[in-house]
Amino acid sequence: MELNRQIQRLLQTYPDLVECQDAIMDAFQALKEMFENKGKLLLAGNGGSASDCEHIVGELMKGFVLKRALPQSEKNKLAEAGDDGGYIGHHLQGALPAISLVGHTSLMTAFANDVAPDLVFAQQVYGYGKAGDAFLGISTSGNSKNIVQAATVANSQGMTTICLTGKGGGALKEIADITIDVPYQETFMVQERHLPIYHSLCLMLEEAFFA
Repeated sequence: MELNRQIQRLLQTYPDLVECQDAIMDAFQALKEMFENKGKLLLAGNGGSASDCEHIVGELMKGFVLKRALPQSEKNKLAEAGDDGGYIGHHLQGALPAISLVGHTSLMTAFANDVAPDLVFAQQVYGYGKAGDAFLGISTSGNSKNIVQAATVANSQGMTTICLTGKGGGALKEIADITIDVPYQETFMVQERHLPIYHSLCLMLEEAFFA
C-alpha cells in the first residue's frame, strides 16, 4: 500500500511512529468513508486529551490549510435565503461534522451529579451517536474508564470506534475497531506524539474532501 504523503512527512519527522503507520491509514480510511456517508465524529478525552478533542474539531469544522470555499450552488441557496446570504456564503467554509463531548458543561455536571460521573461521555455518545458515525476516544493509558465505557456504547450503536493511546493500547485496544497506540507510556510523551498524528489525519481528510 502506497503511503499518503502526509504520513510520509509524519514519519520523516517522527520515525519512531513507523509502527503506527498502518493504524493511522486505517483510521483515515474509516473516517473518510464515514464522512462520505454523511456521518459525524464524536470525540472524548480527559485532561490534555480533552484539549486534543477540541483541537481536532477546530481543524475539521473549518479550513485547516485549505480555504474550503462553498460550492457555487450552496452560495446561490444562501443568497436566495436572505439579505445577508451573499455575505454568509462568501465567508462560510466546508466542514467535516465533528463534536467534542468535553465542553458540554451543564449536561456533564448535571449527569455527573444526578446519575453517574463515570458515564457522562457514554450518555453523550448514546444521545448523539447513530450507526454510521464514528467515536474517537483519546486516552494516554488506554484504560480511562469513562472513555472505555463511551467506546462500549459506541460499539453497541454500530459506530466505528477509533482510539489514540499509549504503548499497548490498554483496555481500549480490546474493544476498539482501530487503535493507534504510540510507543511511549509517559503521559507527556504520548501526548506529544498524538498531536502530529491527528494533524496528519486532519490534513489527509481535508485533502480528500476539499482539494
